[in-house]
Amino acid sequence: MTERASEACSFRSFQRKGIANHENSVLGASGTIGQRIVFEALERGHEVKALVRNPENVSLTNSRLSVALVDIFNPESIFQAIVDADVVVNATGPAGSDPQSFFTNSTNAVIHALEKSEGKRLLVVGGAGTLEVAPGVKLVETAEFPEELRSLARAQGNTLTQYRSSNINWTFFSPAAIIVPGKRTAKYRLGKDQLVANDQGESYISAEDYAVVLLDEIEHPQFLNQRFTAASLEK
Repeated sequence: MTERASEACSFRSFQRKGIANHENSVLGASGTIGQRIVFEALERGHEVKALVRNPENVSLTNSRLSVALVDIFNPESIFQAIVDADVVVNATGPAGSDPQSFFTNSTNAVIHALEKSEGKRLLVVGGAGTLEVAPGVKLVETAEFPEELRSLARAQGNTLTQYRSSNINWTFFSPAAIIVPGKRTAKYRLGKDQLVANDQGESYISAEDYAVVLLDEIEHPQFLNQRFTAASLEK
């Protein structure tokens, strides 16, 4: 496991480091996690294209933010929306529809669009359910895991297999066991396939810190074609 305190840099400092001017296309930009990813990216000086089912749900305005309608089940719709992007983030969720059908079909569409795009990087907002809490034991299989979330967690976890079987450049980011809106501390602990926790034993990450970690991974790639996870060190 690796601990990190993210740099709170201004747009100008990113220009000096040569990592500004990324164009990030964010699928699902109006959701809880998607909104925070968009905000964090804009704060760092990136260009952002918010790709959503309902453009009117994107209330944030910024000179470096554009908004477009996309059909998450249509590879051509996705391809046209991401054609100018350097990095694509998939933060979509089922929003009340059948999780298995949503994740299977939308993931297939995203993969086909990325295959056609040739060379773009995809970062996936994943779930924690398939992280191991002990060798061979996944979080979703434990008695403590909420029963009402099992089907969602398993369906989202199955997409990891789809990405691993693809030919695209992907990274799958599983959060800690608990992810809720909170403070942006920018202090976190990284892991790979095992659940991580803070020094108090809490497997927790704020949605704000999740966005920090994801943008850090965009700017300083460590987990190409891998799954990774993170937990906030502080609340």
